[in-house]
Amino acid sequence: MDQATPTFEQFLATNAAQISSADFLMNMALTIGVCLVLAALYRRFGESLSNRSRFAGNFALLGATTMLIITIVKSSLALSLGLVGALSIVRFRAAIKEPEELAYLFLCIAVGLGFGAGQTETTLLAMVPLMLLIVAKGFRPGRPRRENLVLTVTLTEAGSDLLGRITAVLAEHCDAVDLRRFDDEPELLEASFLVSIAGADQLEKARQALRALHPDLRIAFLDVRGLS
Repeated sequence: MDQATPTFEQFLATNAAQISSADFLMNMALTIGVCLVLAALYRRFGESLSNRSRFAGNFALLGATTMLIITIVKSSLALSLGLVGALSIVRFRAAIKEPEELAYLFLCIAVGLGFGAGQTETTLLAMVPLMLLIVAKGFRPGRPRRENLVLTVTLTEAGSDLLGRITAVLAEHCDAVDLRRFDDEPELLEASFLVSIAGADQLEKARQALRALHPDLRIAFLDVRGLS
C-alpha cells in the first residue's frame, strides 16, 4: 500500500473532532435554559387540549439528550455510522395528538441540534424571533382565554345511550372534548373527559345541561393546571 494513502483508521482519527469540556458545558447549559424558556411559553400560551405542564416538563430533557447525541456523533465518523445503524432498528412512538405539540418538540430538537453542532450564535439568533412569534401569537387581540379541565361524570343507573348524550352536550357547550376513560358496568357508568372552556359562564352552562340529562348524575371538574 502506498505510504501516501491513509488507512481507514487514520482517516477516522484525523476526522475526529476534539470536544472542549468548557464549550460542552456552556452549550448544555444554554440548551437546557432555552428549552426551559420554551416550556414556560408553552404553558402560558399553548392552546393544546392536554396537560401542558406535564408535557412541557420533557422539553429540557429532550433538548439536552439531542445536544449530547449530536456532540458525541460529530466527533467521529464511526459513531455517526453506528447511530444510523442503531436508529434503523429502533422505533419511536409518541402519543402526539395535536400539531402544536409536534411543533414544540421540533423546536426543542432544533435547539439541541444547533448547540450540539457548535452553532451557538446562530441557534440563539434563530430562537429569539421564534419566541417573540409565540408571544405575539398568544397576545393577539380577541383571543379568549381557554381553561383545560378534567370532567368526570358518574351515574349508578346508566342508560344505554347516556354516553352519547353526555358527549353531545359537552360538544355543544365546550370548545373541545376528548374522552379519556369510560367504565360501563351493569349498575355504574363513569366517564372522564378532557374539556376546554373559555370561562366560568361556559362552565356553568355545561354543568346545567349535564344536570338536565339525569337528576342523579354526579359531576366533578378538576383543573389540569394543578397536575404535575
